[in-house]
Amino acid sequence: MNIQNLIRPSIKALKPYSSARDEFQGVPSDMVFLDANENPFENGVNRYPDPHQNKLKVLLSEIKQVPTQSILLGNGSDEVLDLIFRMFCEPNKDNVIILPPTYGMYEVLANLNAIETIKVPLSDTFEPKVEDILNVANINSKLLFLCSPNNPSGNSFQSKAIERLLKEFNGIVVIDEAYIDFSKEQSWLNRLEEFPNLIITQTLSKAYGMAGIRLGLCYASQEIISVLNTIKPPYNVNELTQQKAIENLSQPNLAKNQIADILYERDVLINELKKIRFVSKMYPSDANFVLIKVDDANKRYDQLISKGIVIRNRTTQYGCENCLRITVGTVFENKRLIKVLQQIQSE
Repeated sequence: MNIQNLIRPSIKALKPYSSARDEFQGVPSDMVFLDANENPFENGVNRYPDPHQNKLKVLLSEIKQVPTQSILLGNGSDEVLDLIFRMFCEPNKDNVIILPPTYGMYEVLANLNAIETIKVPLSDTFEPKVEDILNVANINSKLLFLCSPNNPSGNSFQSKAIERLLKEFNGIVVIDEAYIDFSKEQSWLNRLEEFPNLIITQTLSKAYGMAGIRLGLCYASQEIISVLNTIKPPYNVNELTQQKAIENLSQPNLAKNQIADILYERDVLINELKKIRFVSKMYPSDANFVLIKVDDANKRYDQLISKGIVIRNRTTQYGCENCLRITVGTVFENKRLIKVLQQIQSE
């Protein structure tokens, strides 16, 4: 596949903005910086951040075993996804394929960029319908979004289905791995070099507990990443975000232990939810949440709210009628949830 044929002509012709920190490539020690119109009084954040987040990328490269040239960082995964739209999709001409129920921002970003959305619903077991996807794709289908583990269903897609789509879809396949750290399945990072049309997005918001710093991760071929770097804003990841990410990622056992605790609590929560009579179905989960089917999602959601428990009502999503999505909390939070559900049941 020739990736250049998929990139918008205007993007290929674009001359990127060159910031002050792009133009100076020397060693910063003992230099007097009078180039960027910054406030000269040192307070830790008076200087512009590294526009390429080099220290952070080196650390991520060691953790993920991916070259730094294949990494793009964004202000949350939503910025990364928006950049992918801008790189490949011509407004009012191209289309993207999404598989509902799925992460809602794919469609929102498509609308913001004036891109048609083609929906191919997942099967009853929340798996991609590969034949339907390939049949509906046309010459203007530039992106295919696969959220695996999927939000809101929680399951990982079968690897054979994903592999076939990577080989036969004539566009870019974006695998959203926001929840991959909780999954028993391997990340597709291990096969990144096999597929030139593969883009993988991840995040530090879930397993790494840094939702507040807004840092999205993108992995792809150096060819794709180099173009994404030309269209991203020059200082899209702020200094405090970079510092906090480096601090936490330098403590690998921190996330590892928290993931183990969440997975243990997920199993406990699932076993307890099975005992609640108005829970009619539990969906398999490879994420840090569980999707359950109840008798009346709106009623049960309101009851939980009235008792101080906030979950997500997904009953309006395709294939999720009367479904509630519950994030795995702390031991205390999960016990409180179960106690409240038992109270509702007894009432």
